[in-house]
Amino acid sequence: MTAGTGAAVRDLRSALDLLTGVPGQLVETDREVDPAGELAGVYRYVGAGGTVERPTRIGPAMLFNSVRGHPGARVLVGLMANRERLALLLGTTPHGLTRTLADGYLASCPPVVVGAEEASCQQIVHRAEDDGFDLRRLLPAPTNSDLDAGPYFCLGLVLGSDPELGTDVTIHRLCVQGRDELSIFFAPGRHLDAFRQRAAAAGRPFPVSVNMGLDPAVYLGAVFEAPTTPLGYNELAIAGGVRGEPVRLVDCVSVEERAIANAEVVIEGYIDSDHLVAEDQHTGTGHAMPEFPGYLGEAHPALPLIKVTAVTTRRDPILQTLVGPGEEHVNLAGVAMEACVLNALDAALPGLVGDVYAHRAGGGKLLVILRCAKRSERDDARVRQAALVALGVYSELKHVILVDEDVDLFDTDDVLWAMTTRMQGDLDVLVVPGVSGHVLDPSQTPAYNPRLPARGTTAKTIFDATAPFRLRAAFERAHFRVVDPRPFAPGLDLDDPMPDAGAR
Repeated sequence: MTAGTGAAVRDLRSALDLLTGVPGQLVETDREVDPAGELAGVYRYVGAGGTVERPTRIGPAMLFNSVRGHPGARVLVGLMANRERLALLLGTTPHGLTRTLADGYLASCPPVVVGAEEASCQQIVHRAEDDGFDLRRLLPAPTNSDLDAGPYFCLGLVLGSDPELGTDVTIHRLCVQGRDELSIFFAPGRHLDAFRQRAAAAGRPFPVSVNMGLDPAVYLGAVFEAPTTPLGYNELAIAGGVRGEPVRLVDCVSVEERAIANAEVVIEGYIDSDHLVAEDQHTGTGHAMPEFPGYLGEAHPALPLIKVTAVTTRRDPILQTLVGPGEEHVNLAGVAMEACVLNALDAALPGLVGDVYAHRAGGGKLLVILRCAKRSERDDARVRQAALVALGVYSELKHVILVDEDVDLFDTDDVLWAMTTRMQGDLDVLVVPGVSGHVLDPSQTPAYNPRLPARGTTAKTIFDATAPFRLRAAFERAHFRVVDPRPFAPGLDLDDPMPDAGAR
């Protein structure tokens, strides 16, 4: 794959068109699937990956063309569940993804508004006041497990605005609660929640659009977080920077808000802060859905509702979803975090950190690896400063591992090798206790550690697996001759030999 291959991608369908021509990246099936548990159960084995219960694997995206109870509906899962596939869709390489997103942020391009005649998302319109309107029949929202609180829209990009602060887009946990109701979960600190609270305090309605089935660049831009994207920053500008052209918006048909013009599905409505509901009010399971750390999230006892006023779609829409703790979440959250951290480190400590990887074991949020370039003994301390910068920039990050330039940060075996041979626990493990973390990590609770004052408080750890600069000669890896192996093993998949083959 080469840079530029993603140039034709501007929406979900062009993304699928691109993947159709790449072997092993997209599987379609006409076999009927039940969205209640079965769809996620199938994809677990096909390509979920991440922190999903074993056995699982990283594999192709999957398009289900026959969904039980929903004639004509289609569901796509796993579009972003493979780093190579995501790189292909963004016109870069797997190792270049972080820099592509980082550069997209620096080249941000605000969205533009187009007329309804240019908005494919409004080809079909269903209004909530229409006879027979029912979200549960219109859209095949899946459940990931048999203990889910209900059907969920897992890739609903919620767009809302504040008259003074601006516009925000964020992905939220959306559970179908009735014919025209969705509950919405806000993790602490989400900007859209700040907008909602301001609207409630002022007695204003808070209209939103929920956008699904999008260009992956839009999803990736949306998960950038503060301080990289401060309150009121419209993250759609990042997708514009990545693509080199603005995201197109259109006025909603039933509320005073905008929607993404080429979305497959848009749900319009108002967030009602006055009437709170238990997330599992209809099932009583006590659980929400499987979350990114790999555990079932607890059902929230009191969530605000989105009162739905309309659903608009493209003709023959494709509903896009993900398996909660899978590789798709790793890439969706992780690549954006990598870009945020890399930009911050480029500014604070230029040239010290060459690459960043949000490891799948942390679901793309909790664990990051920094590849460092030491040039003097002073850098022994500066790489630890880089870890502190990363923890400061991304508050939900829990662990940072530091490795040298000769370590492949995407290869867990190589990282563990560095931790085993270049680290002493009493010298090279640094702990920062009692700081803000992530509420969905079950170890970040007073029940786990009574010294923690509240859920979502944690100890953060830096593992310095870099060799001391003064001893670098003792830690030089054994080198091997660089040889093009293809003539010796023509039957093996060896299409990418080292470019400097024969140099040694």
